[in-house]
Amino acid sequence: MTAKKIKIKVYRDLMGANDLWASKTRALLKARGIAMLNLISSPGSGKTTLLEQTAALLATRLRFAVLEGDVATTHDAERLARLGVRVSQLLTSGACHLEAKLVHRALLDLPLDALDLVIVENVGNLVCPAEFDIGENAKVAVLSVTEGEDKPLKYPLLFREAKVVVLTKIDLLPHLPFSLPKCLEYIRKVNAALPVIQVSAITRNGMTPWVDWLAAQHRSRIG
Repeated sequence: MTAKKIKIKVYRDLMGANDLWASKTRALLKARGIAMLNLISSPGSGKTTLLEQTAALLATRLRFAVLEGDVATTHDAERLARLGVRVSQLLTSGACHLEAKLVHRALLDLPLDALDLVIVENVGNLVCPAEFDIGENAKVAVLSVTEGEDKPLKYPLLFREAKVVVLTKIDLLPHLPFSLPKCLEYIRKVNAALPVIQVSAITRNGMTPWVDWLAAQHRSRIG
């Protein structure tokens, strides 16, 4: 008597596939001695403006490229390209975050032997990008003073996993009902060891500590 064949449907976690691509990316970057950073923030926090001001200061210290993530348009990538930045546009076509496979494919098109650092500007969203590993060495939380100072409490995952917070638009502090002490207190409640770099891309205040931190990430990869 032959045994009856049983068919079983198997459902796999989609994030499992994402994690496999992230692992491939991490191995690729390690083999080349390249650091990759994942910039995450809400829309309008000033990530692209920060990168524009970073470009000139960083160019004399590191060879770098930017992977620009957006739902649609190439506007931000064009802004960086006009400054001579090596940049590729990653469009999600509606998705609220970058997936590791897309990032990996974009990396393979870069001249990796000529790079020390890759900066990924993720889609403007404080939730989804924090949940998806793209193979980065560090997540960077970008928070502007034009947002509520309680964002770290409302979106704790990003601030728990980030290696640094960049607090942008600090030149606007005199004109806003934003409590800097409260914001720092809330960050410490979520992650007591998290460093905070206060930056104004307009006045360039704080840009040197930020660029020094970027350079340190590369040194940690080759040290």
